[in-house]
Amino acid sequence: MKISMVGTGYVGLVTGACFAEMGNRVLCVDIDREKIEKLKNGIIPIYEPGLEAMVKHNYDQGTLRFTTDIGEALKESDIIFIAVGTPQGEDGSADLQYVLKVAEEIGRGMTHEMIVVDKSTVPVGTADKVKEVIQKELDRRGVDILFHVVSNPEFLKEGSAIEDFMKPDRVVIGAESEKAMDMMKELYAPFTHNHERFIAMDIRSAEMTKYTANAMLATKISFMNEIANICERVGADVNKVRVGIGSDRRIGYSFIYPGCGYGGSCFPKDVQALNRIAEDAGYSPRIIQSVEAVNRDQKKILAQKVLNRFGDDLHDKTFAVWGLAFKPETDDMREASAITIIEELTKCGAKIKAYDPKAMEEAKSFYLKGNPNVEYVKSKYDALDGSDAMLLITEWKEFRSPDFVEMKQRMRKPVIFDGRNQYDAVRLAKKGFEYHQIGVPES
Repeated sequence: MKISMVGTGYVGLVTGACFAEMGNRVLCVDIDREKIEKLKNGIIPIYEPGLEAMVKHNYDQGTLRFTTDIGEALKESDIIFIAVGTPQGEDGSADLQYVLKVAEEIGRGMTHEMIVVDKSTVPVGTADKVKEVIQKELDRRGVDILFHVVSNPEFLKEGSAIEDFMKPDRVVIGAESEKAMDMMKELYAPFTHNHERFIAMDIRSAEMTKYTANAMLATKISFMNEIANICERVGADVNKVRVGIGSDRRIGYSFIYPGCGYGGSCFPKDVQALNRIAEDAGYSPRIIQSVEAVNRDQKKILAQKVLNRFGDDLHDKTFAVWGLAFKPETDDMREASAITIIEELTKCGAKIKAYDPKAMEEAKSFYLKGNPNVEYVKSKYDALDGSDAMLLITEWKEFRSPDFVEMKQRMRKPVIFDGRNQYDAVRLAKKGFEYHQIGVPES
């Protein structure tokens, strides 16, 4: 099929590359000329395992191309995806200005029957707005061109997006037109050999599915973090509680690991957007509001543990931080717990020596830019030199089995604050470490 992808961010680039991998002819469009030129030269703007090789291969094969000209995309394509950003507005709602701008350009340049697919995460009713904007431009031109608007929410996890796309749990399509639904089934057929994975529904239900999925997962995280905080106070071990409840198949083990809060591009924004959607509909979503509040407080838990141990004045203290990204296998720091933790400690005078395999440039150039108390080092062990404690924030694989002997030699004090409960407390105690976890009473 001939496909265009408007927006070469995380969703657009991954989606375009995966469709091209299956032999489709894909044209990716972006207004950022510098980004497009870099993509043509094999320079990928994001880190995602497997993406760089896939983009380069398909670009060399000619199945994946890049342009800044949306007119070219409209002439060549039968299906055009809108995959631009929907940043959070001041009131917590999703800002649709970029989505509607693309819809306007589609209406201005469309020359033949097309399927327009909302791939961006958008509120319920957005497809109606997109349809209205396109029709308005067609009317202004005085032309009668048939088009179909479809909702196709994405469910990609950063760090495993290629695998998620190639072997999806489900493909959700919301459409009013039987023709559009049939074409989307054909497009996704290589990825849904088990047809139970292709879920057809009305457009508004498809739009709602994305927000509901992310809110449910965020709810599991905040619920388990709240249980962890209770465990500490009543003398229970949340790690054991997690095993005890996860064995129930109705609950399962996914997303019930305690930690220092969720972040990223989806959960924080989508939870707040769903709250706004509900309020605009005249309903107060108390559980959704609590999920956000618990997560906001949870991001300060690890810093508070440090302050409880070392006091409120940290001017003579240095802390090693392992991990800056909001999760492993990505360089994404949007809403990352590390930002809150480091800011809480440095405002008390602490010096930070930070290491992350992929996210340090993001931290330097944007998220922690201008913080003079943060130093970035080349390895996890370099961060430990002269440190009063180590804080593990992101559970990268290389942090799972470190050399504890070398750690103890490099640190001023053998103290670990584990924001992801990665290590065995008994083992560390035998090695002479003072070990602090989330959801475990302080001994």
